[in-house]
Amino acid sequence: MRHRELFAGQLLRVSSPQGRFAGGARLVDGRRLSDTEAYGKHLLHHYEGDLSVHVHLGLYGKFADGVPPVPEPIGQVRMRLVADAHWLDLRGPTACEVFDPAQAQLLRDRLGADPLRDDADARAAGERVRSGPRTIFALLLDQSIVAGCGLIYANEVLFRAGLAPSTPGRAISAEGWDELWTDLRALMKEGVARGRIDTVHTRHTPEAMQRAPRVDRHGGEVYVYRRPGQSCLVCGTEVARGELAGRNLYWCPSCQPTG
Repeated sequence: MRHRELFAGQLLRVSSPQGRFAGGARLVDGRRLSDTEAYGKHLLHHYEGDLSVHVHLGLYGKFADGVPPVPEPIGQVRMRLVADAHWLDLRGPTACEVFDPAQAQLLRDRLGADPLRDDADARAAGERVRSGPRTIFALLLDQSIVAGCGLIYANEVLFRAGLAPSTPGRAISAEGWDELWTDLRALMKEGVARGRIDTVHTRHTPEAMQRAPRVDRHGGEVYVYRRPGQSCLVCGTEVARGELAGRNLYWCPSCQPTG
């Protein structure tokens, strides 16, 4: 993780130029960052003295970092970290707060298996998925079952598996869940490594198909996400759009048949 590489083991100056995290910043200012931990969409900065800063970026949160000289704050900087060789700014997070060990553990306890973590309990997640009538699309987006999947990956991994999003979790076999989890884990790890989300197989890339690259603010080459009305890259059927579990849903009616 980049924050660990930049700051672990160092005494940090922590401030809140915006002021909304001023009290929390004072609690950890001048402490040594011992480690960082990502869990789903949550980030924990662990400081000596058993305090952690919990960050949830939400839809609009962003980090920026650089090397000295440290610039004047631009915009609403919620939290700033400064070490000898690097600085980091946080803007627009859903959450930025200080946790004690009990609070950090409560967060972990309420989150499901994170495909990006090597200690994720995929079997337990699968048992929950296959125990009821909820749709697989809703289950993948339930952070208490699968932590960090997100809307793009939920739509895309179901397409790659040939599963209709409305498929009940209890209809998925243990082997089917293992395959789905393995693919999701690989896609998410590749997304972290590349810094963008690409979900198409090599044979469906713009180069292989001699088509124009996708133009979208989210970037990346995908099969169905935000492609309603366009032709499926596999079969040519028009990609459909709907809503399920209160979230935008995209699928190919031919590649992901219901029933």
